[in-house]
Amino acid sequence: MVNPVLKRALDTWGEEAQMLMVVEEMSELMKEILKNVNRGKDNVDQIVEETADVEIMLEQLKENYHIADRVAVYKAEKIKLIERRLNEWDKIHAA
Repeated sequence: MVNPVLKRALDTWGEEAQMLMVVEEMSELMKEILKNVNRGKDNVDQIVEETADVEIMLEQLKENYHIADRVAVYKAEKIKLIERRLNEWDKIHAA
């Protein structure tokens, strides 16, 4: 269930504006990660802030497209796939 404040933001500012904001926030997070990794910048506080912004916007995205349940299922499947790959990696590199 989406947070009522996030639902209200989606209803107030509109689907198109909020979906563009999703992209904007993801871009800002990407920029901060690149600064940290490529330039060695100590910007963990900015990464925290932008991560929170992205998570908020992703909740609105899921509400907008009514896909929260589908995303949860797919996410669980992807985590299982990652686990299988890690197990294979461990077998190969255990020797």
